[in-house]
Amino acid sequence: MTGHDMTDRKHSSGAPWRNFYGRLKGHNLRDSQREYLDADLAALSPGAVGWEENPDRTPLDLKALFGDKPVWLETGFGGGEHMVHQAASNPDVGIIGCEPYINGVAMLLGKIRNAGCENVAVHPGDVRDMFDVLPEHSIDKAFLLYPDPWPKKRHHRRRFVTQDYLLPFHRVLKPGAEFRVATDIPDYVRQTLEEVPKAGFEWLGETPADWREPWGDWISTRYEQKALREDRTPHYLTFRRI
Repeated sequence: MTGHDMTDRKHSSGAPWRNFYGRLKGHNLRDSQREYLDADLAALSPGAVGWEENPDRTPLDLKALFGDKPVWLETGFGGGEHMVHQAASNPDVGIIGCEPYINGVAMLLGKIRNAGCENVAVHPGDVRDMFDVLPEHSIDKAFLLYPDPWPKKRHHRRRFVTQDYLLPFHRVLKPGAEFRVATDIPDYVRQTLEEVPKAGFEWLGETPADWREPWGDWISTRYEQKALREDRTPHYLTFRRI
């Protein structure tokens, strides 16, 4: 089957055929994590994102969700440390987090409950479905922090920093919006610097400090701590949506 045929294929629901390669579930959830999912997730859902509940792909009403607040997007929030830190530090901003790994979603929900954040929304699924329903030019800032590196060359097309992801991502960002990428994988840095500008972004790095030093409001995540323990160097890349 050709790549074009795969793009044209659809599920019975009408959804485009999209392969998903990441983990959806890991070790068994603790009782407290199951309780977070049962009690909190529905209330924090951003609305009808999936194809089954929104087959017409009606855009999300972000004003109903966050009022007049600027909206930020975190793609793959992992355990949620950074997302909750930003939400607590910026109560005048609404933050949407997307993460298909349900264990990470449960960890985030526990952190949200402990921090008392009320300016967040959580989509426990593929960010591409979110791109379908976010209004054009609606996101003020976005984060891609320690994404799955897919280290084998034949798997590089699975990375977020490919045009299949970046072009719809570019559509939902406001002109001038900031896009932050953190990774400890040198080849991911290479691909990011090659592909992101092609999709309509400008890299803001001018000196080594611009990619060696984290952002002023940064909080180190569990993935970064693992990278540091294993002597891998974090890179911090900042882009602006043209």
